[in-house]
Amino acid sequence: MSLVDRPADAQSLREAVSRAPVTLLTGPRQAGKSTLARQNISSSRSAFFDLEDHRDLARLAEPTLALRDTGETVVIDEAQRLPELFPTLRVLVDESRRPGRFVVLGSASPDIVGLASESLAGRVTFVELGGFRLSDVGADALDGLWLRGGLPESFLAETDEASNRWRDDYISTFLERDLGNLGFRFPATTMRRFWTMLAHYHGQTWNGARIARSIDVSEPTVRRYVDALTDALVVRQLPPWFANISKRQVKSPRVYIRDSGLLHRLLGINSMLELERSPMLGASWEGMVVEQILARFANANPSYWSTHGGAELDLRLETDGRVLGFEIKRTSQPAVSKSMHSALADLHLDHLYLIHAGPHRFPLTDQITAISATDLLTHEDPLSIV
Repeated sequence: MSLVDRPADAQSLREAVSRAPVTLLTGPRQAGKSTLARQNISSSRSAFFDLEDHRDLARLAEPTLALRDTGETVVIDEAQRLPELFPTLRVLVDESRRPGRFVVLGSASPDIVGLASESLAGRVTFVELGGFRLSDVGADALDGLWLRGGLPESFLAETDEASNRWRDDYISTFLERDLGNLGFRFPATTMRRFWTMLAHYHGQTWNGARIARSIDVSEPTVRRYVDALTDALVVRQLPPWFANISKRQVKSPRVYIRDSGLLHRLLGINSMLELERSPMLGASWEGMVVEQILARFANANPSYWSTHGGAELDLRLETDGRVLGFEIKRTSQPAVSKSMHSALADLHLDHLYLIHAGPHRFPLTDQITAISATDLLTHEDPLSIV
């Protein structure tokens, strides 16, 4: 499989390693965390431990000795498999807080990996790696990235059929093995039903009662299911934003399958033609663009906004001292809606951007700009155009 340069993620990792004793690099299984670490951490001054390798586990039988400070950067892959290691890391870091001591790779959220519970405040910085960004693969590859998703082996497969098979295997392995390795003990067949059902609610407000009835389990059970998939970084729960207004506002999160390729396999979509004919076309496009935007605007406090009266905003971000709104439409003829004016007024946005599928960027009003998705997602400095 050919390698694709990931300059933005590489820079984020190098900067994190240069400023903190511990860097936690998280991302879903097969996102390319190990490859990114090996490409950007000097092999001559590093030691790698893969906790899925029994030989490396044996090397860590005496972790204090194995991880003593020799001036190297120690990379620990799949760290969530050995949570008892983290108290030792805390002790070792407190002995020497030089930057770049440890790079910890995990296929789950910080809480599940184990670092968040070990009082490493001031010692650890976080980097999240998703699938490929559009800027990694080029604007011409947008449809392929959308259909296959950003997981490297899926995107780089020789044919759509090979990509489909890889994602089918990924879903099966994730449900039958990976969730259990993360500490979630759910029946694989039940979780497959739930994940598939969740795919049909992709981009909608979470309604646990309805989903629970659909798969004949309790509402607290489906809450545990969605939280587990969220912690495993394959589902995103986008929180609602509450404005200080008199309108009744939606209080539940909006739920997305984070990788569009996995979404399409869960929905049984095999090709671009089937995707274009699917009733999930708009929701799939929205979710893909949301994930791409959040990869570009890190730490921007993302949320969405919706009222019971029908006004809504797909994405609200706080970045560089500004509050920005994004509305995402699978259209080549973007137009201003009443809902956009409501969002501008009620959320006090500095600007609102309508992300569309056409090729151009142009103003719609003084405070609303239509921007091509490819322009926003591949521009070297997206803040300079928004």
